[in-house]
Amino acid sequence: MLPRRSTMRLTKPTVSALKLADGKSEMIVFDSLLPGFGIRLRAGGKRTWVAQYRVGAKQRRVSLGSVEAMDPDEARRRARNVIAKVQLGGDPQVDKQRARAQAHETLGTCIGKYLSNYAERNLAPRTLAEVRRSLNKHWKPLHKVGVHKIIRATVASRLSEIGEESGPFAANRARAYLSSFFSWAVEQGLVEDNPVRGTGRIAKEVSRDRVLSDAELGLIWKHSGSGEYGVIVKLLLLTGQRREEIAAMQWDELDLANGLWSMGSGRTKNSRKHTIALSPLVLELLQGVEHRGDRALCFGSRKGPFSGWSKAKSGLDERITAALRAENPKAKPMSAWRLHDLRRTAATRMADLGVHPHVVEAVLNHVSGYKAGIAGVYNHAAYSSEKKAALTLWSEHVLGLVGDCRS
Repeated sequence: MLPRRSTMRLTKPTVSALKLADGKSEMIVFDSLLPGFGIRLRAGGKRTWVAQYRVGAKQRRVSLGSVEAMDPDEARRRARNVIAKVQLGGDPQVDKQRARAQAHETLGTCIGKYLSNYAERNLAPRTLAEVRRSLNKHWKPLHKVGVHKIIRATVASRLSEIGEESGPFAANRARAYLSSFFSWAVEQGLVEDNPVRGTGRIAKEVSRDRVLSDAELGLIWKHSGSGEYGVIVKLLLLTGQRREEIAAMQWDELDLANGLWSMGSGRTKNSRKHTIALSPLVLELLQGVEHRGDRALCFGSRKGPFSGWSKAKSGLDERITAALRAENPKAKPMSAWRLHDLRRTAATRMADLGVHPHVVEAVLNHVSGYKAGIAGVYNHAAYSSEKKAALTLWSEHVLGLVGDCRS
């Protein structure tokens, strides 16, 4: 127990006159007006306001601030608040310890725990990559905020910003991924509630069935650009494969001599190996792609595959609109479309050209419809020759549309 002096009314004059007794390292002087409120003096001159109270049989004490930074009236007011909390069943010292711990539990640090302790163990690789990218990119402005301080209004405001920066569908995905994170955080006791719950989606998402016309395909091909994004767009149209699969295409997957592109199970959405026959037009495009040193990926820069989709797509749309208005100043922009529409268009048009549905599904690496159920179990045919014929037929059709705009 620390040595104490008799209580006195703590005012500026009385506090200024207080001195530590000779030979003492510290002492506490309590206020005569408010029990539990006092000042702690230590050797070296440090003086601190304190509030002392009991919780059951235990006596506890919390620091209120230094004498230099706070006058007696303000210190007494804070002490009164502490004592009031105790009378209501609280424990200010525990609250202070909890607040200190929470200061280290920022959104960024908790997202790191979520990714390593849950997401990496439970999500498929492709889903994990998208979740990690979204949580670390779209929610980065909030990473330094205490996770317990993030409220619904904070989330809603940031979702609006994401919608403006990356588009409404990206905002919807970011909302879903953050909600999953907070559901995990609630289970871990990091927060009391999920602040994403109750926020609205930026855009209503409906099933897309957009099939591009021949004229639209010609415009997209002609104005896709001469860079790698332009090559990717053309490959999307000619092969009918997924955007992420082409963006992460690797040189060792390609057998240009035999006109084949083979993806392992780890590279496809349904985790099934997939081989695509490459038409002469596709081979021509790939042969024009530069090999950059020992880089394994065909597209993109640094360590990852091609990125920057939003900016590149906006540039393409702007070029198409400019071309239309060069012919007719009153022309409207081309109706809204997505890169995935190229895949749907390829599938639809192959069917229009007479390709059988099961072959179209084999080209797309779909396991549904004709290849689902018992048929999918017992029919292991790769339809290699049929797929090659279908993609060659489709490539020739596209070539007929684009004519002299091949490059």
